[in-house]
Amino acid sequence: MDAPDLGRGVLHPARAAESIRVDRLAPAPDVARFVEYYWLVRWDVTGHPPYEQKVLAHPNVHLVFEAPRARVYGVDRSLFVRRLEGAGHVLGARFRPGAFQPFAGHPVSALADRSVPAADYFGAEVDRCNAGILAEPTAERADAFLRPRLPAPDPVAEQVAAMVERITGSPDLYRVDDLARELGRTVRGLQRLFAEYVGASPKWVLRRARLHEAAERAAAGGRLDLSALAVELGYADQAHLTRDFTAAVGTSPARYAGSR
Repeated sequence: MDAPDLGRGVLHPARAAESIRVDRLAPAPDVARFVEYYWLVRWDVTGHPPYEQKVLAHPNVHLVFEAPRARVYGVDRSLFVRRLEGAGHVLGARFRPGAFQPFAGHPVSALADRSVPAADYFGAEVDRCNAGILAEPTAERADAFLRPRLPAPDPVAEQVAAMVERITGSPDLYRVDDLARELGRTVRGLQRLFAEYVGASPKWVLRRARLHEAAERAAAGGRLDLSALAVELGYADQAHLTRDFTAAVGTSPARYAGSR
């Protein structure tokens, strides 16, 4: 049986689907310039022990409407873990890579590996709206909150989003040197740009894209040819892939594939 589509990066998707439902909601066209999509996560583990969901995060900043207060989550460069108890739901806005910088007005790297009260960026009004949005978690309600707070379009942010899309959508791109050469930029220039707009280095984004692919393959079932996968993903050998995967996920790809 195929693994359920909870979104790339959600670990152990078959197990997660027993307790979690994930829906993606499209923003209005004007908001979509900044927000890739909204995600609505519902869970119910009533009568069961708390459940820890692990996620290999993407190079995106999120605004999350949740109890008791809304928060902004920066790029988590390690393993994001969310402890779920009882029943509940949250609504998140996944900003396009680079698109939160115009809201922040400072390097997004300052948010890496941490979350902060959303009021730090959106004022006290975000907490006054939080309960209402949770009561009616729709794209329209989230759009209505964000629309009057949208910053002016930033051409650099849009260029950065295209760069990240080039990385995540192209399995043939493995090295920062190659990316810099393709874009006509220096490696150091790319590093500064990603620190300002993404919150993670281009090397991290490249590596995380490969790990997402490896985790998805391992979760799909069937025979996992690690040697072939290592070559396909640009690793020096199977051992390199195994080390990288184990460091990020906490278990080897072979063991992960067998623990669906």
